[in-house]
Amino acid sequence: MIRLEKRPQPSRAWSLATPLIAVLATMIAGGLLFALLGKDPVEAIRTIFWEPLFGEFSFYYRPQLLVKGAPLVLIAIGLSLGFKAGIWNIGAEGQYIMGALVGAGIGLAFYPLEAWYVFPLMVIGGAFGGWLWAMIPAYLKTRFGTNEILVSLMLVYVAEQFLASMSLGLMRNPEGHGFPGSRNFNSYEGASSWINENAGMHWGVVAALIAVIFAYVLLNRHMVGYHIRLTGEAPRAAKFAGVNPARLILFCLGTSGMLAGLAGLFEVSGPSGQVSIDFNVGYGFTAIIVAFLGRLHPVGILLAGGLMALTYIGGDIAQSNLQLPSAAIQVFQGMLLFFLLAFDLLTNFRISLGKPEVA
Repeated sequence: MIRLEKRPQPSRAWSLATPLIAVLATMIAGGLLFALLGKDPVEAIRTIFWEPLFGEFSFYYRPQLLVKGAPLVLIAIGLSLGFKAGIWNIGAEGQYIMGALVGAGIGLAFYPLEAWYVFPLMVIGGAFGGWLWAMIPAYLKTRFGTNEILVSLMLVYVAEQFLASMSLGLMRNPEGHGFPGSRNFNSYEGASSWINENAGMHWGVVAALIAVIFAYVLLNRHMVGYHIRLTGEAPRAAKFAGVNPARLILFCLGTSGMLAGLAGLFEVSGPSGQVSIDFNVGYGFTAIIVAFLGRLHPVGILLAGGLMALTYIGGDIAQSNLQLPSAAIQVFQGMLLFFLLAFDLLTNFRISLGKPEVA
């Protein structure tokens, strides 16, 4: 009989090996999926993971790794703080949208002024928009004990309606001949986040690197980080240690909302370039995969964000070159989280063979 036995202590070896095993399992299962769709599985996997880095047009695709990876890392860092403390913000996509709307609204209010202070005000507005949206589930949880998973997730759909409303109404470009969408920020120098577009560098990349350093220092050198780790690992011990649960919830949700809002602002003022109905592309949800793939560790999240960005770019190439459907690429990315969670079980449990002991 095969059964699972609880380990006395979580296995460090399995904890480190799980992400690598999950990636390999995803490649194998993804190859089978592509084969069922009538595509060469080896060619499909090679296209996704090789072409963006070493292919014929890699000089174009490599900078895109920064463009795609920056918002994922920025959002995942914020989410990881809450996840470590057992606070589950699943609505980063909504906070990403609201940060973009508030930041973009400030930029459009100053148009066509190209003063130095316009973009910093947009950054503050983006952070505030994401923070404010995250404060709704934070307040409801601390005041009424509601479930932050449900509230934050439901608010994503509210934010999407705000986005559609702004694209068709208040923020619509008056010179856009009636088409939905705001003015293009890439042609508004005072409000653009690009540093070097050809190199894929914008202020979101800088913010993501700063967030990684900030999270590492916070978790390893600050009392708040200790409280976060203690609450997640031993909630009862955290109470005896004097941790204020309400304050921790407000901090974790607020920080994750702020970083998601910044990601939205940098995206709308740079790579995306405008507020549009289809502005959100699921970064807030994909960042959950990035956070867990990186083992909720800042450096791990940085590496995981690069890997996930690679699947985005490689997936686009595979869709173009191999005519793979976009849904297949999304399933392939989802497999990564599935296998990660499946193999993560072995961190806390071991497989045992034989008859169960009879008391």
